[in-house]
Amino acid sequence: MRPSSATQALTLFSSLPRNLIFNAEPQPSSLQLSRPKRWKLIVTMRDRSNNPRPLQKGRHLSIEAIQTVQALKRAKKNQSFLDQAFGSKFRRLLKLDMMAVLRDLLRQNECFLALKFTQTPNKYLPLNYMVFEDIRKEHWYRPQVSLYADMIKVMASNELFEQVELLCLCLKKERNLHPELEAFNALLTTLISFKIPKLAMECFYLMKEVGCEPDRSSFRILINGLESMGETGLSGILRQDAQKYYGESLEFLEENEEMAVK
Repeated sequence: MRPSSATQALTLFSSLPRNLIFNAEPQPSSLQLSRPKRWKLIVTMRDRSNNPRPLQKGRHLSIEAIQTVQALKRAKKNQSFLDQAFGSKFRRLLKLDMMAVLRDLLRQNECFLALKFTQTPNKYLPLNYMVFEDIRKEHWYRPQVSLYADMIKVMASNELFEQVELLCLCLKKERNLHPELEAFNALLTTLISFKIPKLAMECFYLMKEVGCEPDRSSFRILINGLESMGETGLSGILRQDAQKYYGESLEFLEENEEMAVK
């Protein structure tokens, strides 16, 4: 006679190890599930100090602008490659990207790409295709004193004084210049710092022609700078001009103002 199902179950249960049945403490056996391992996530911040700074408020280089700058720098030693890069890269950019490329070239001291000059034995001559000249030919172009001030500062810092004079001449020929007082003062600071009094005076008269009235900083930059160079005749003219604005006492000329180009 076959044993009943209940009898078989009791027999099987009785054959199990007792420690498995009665020992309530957890055993480090393979029957227990191991706890999942905890992974520690470490977040580090990358140093962003070496990133290109915004070229204007709220504006960074786009991918297209970065690729154009790289293409121009690679091609700058070969005229045919450079012309090709201008046609295939630069001239296809949007307005803001064109301006961003120019300012980034200036930031990197790529003077001969920014103005696209070629070097001959003792002379720098402008080529047919210039970054700045290409921008000036665009229908949306509007002259900005601040842009000229940036370009002139970079050229002067690299001792390219012929290009400084050329840019000042271009600035004088521009029409519809906006009276950017801060930009004009920055330009005057650069010209005085690099001891170019003639161009400084020309830019001073230009700012008055476009309706940009000089302020105390304008006169302080010019008068103190000219007198430090021994240009007492020019500084005397400016003193008389300043007195028309601020009276006989020109105490503001004694105020300290940093003249170094940063």
